[in-house]
Amino acid sequence: MAEAAAKSRWAGDAARDESLMSIGEVLAHLRVDFPDTTISKLRFLESEGLVEPRRTASGYRKFSGEDVARLRYVLTAQRDQYLPLRVIREHLAALDRGEGIPTPSPVGGPRLLRPPLSAVGAQRRSAEEDGRGAQQPDSRLTRAELLSRAGLGEELLRDLERYGLVSASGADRYDADALEVATAAAQLAVFGVEPRHLRAYRAAADREIGLLGQLVAPMARQPGPAARARAAETLRELTALTERIHAALVRAGLRQMLGR
Repeated sequence: MAEAAAKSRWAGDAARDESLMSIGEVLAHLRVDFPDTTISKLRFLESEGLVEPRRTASGYRKFSGEDVARLRYVLTAQRDQYLPLRVIREHLAALDRGEGIPTPSPVGGPRLLRPPLSAVGAQRRSAEEDGRGAQQPDSRLTRAELLSRAGLGEELLRDLERYGLVSASGADRYDADALEVATAAAQLAVFGVEPRHLRAYRAAADREIGLLGQLVAPMARQPGPAARARAAETLRELTALTERIHAALVRAGLRQMLGR
């Protein structure tokens, strides 16, 4: 019975659509709600083990309705809750086991989200039930909101700002990227990693900004919104690729260090 329940857990889309989809078809479906999604993004999520599409004899990816449901969950959790992939992976594993997962709520403490999830917009609806609604990526947080959402103290935030890792925009507001950095820094602090140890990441990011900026600048200078859209899409794909290289190099170096 447990096996049957596990098989049906992600059946929101699968029960409705038994056919398999190509990666391009999946992208078309997801872009309705997630317009910034790219094929590189989907491949990256696959490489991180968040979805496992089938492969044809020729090596082409084929996605089921269950795969699409998982991708929707991942993209919604990133967009609406700014959750890192590590946490999302843990949530998916808990859902696969039939467990509830804690979802942060600004009022009344954490609540439990229970499977099964609806394939379309389930995470967004749970956020709306919390009274938060779907927070857009360009929304801005006050300093107090950033401290609360990231789970860090004032002193740590001041150090992050001093080393150029986090900065406020106009009206002393912080964007989604500032929240991402602050959240990761708060979690790293548990392991004894301080903001001063992260200065190298700021320097590396600046070098990458210069490199990628040079690559897309000619495209961005062309007139018209279509050119700007192509430049933005190219930049997203380049960023995803450089993130993959960075992660692979770190993994390889750690394996060598640990003798594995």
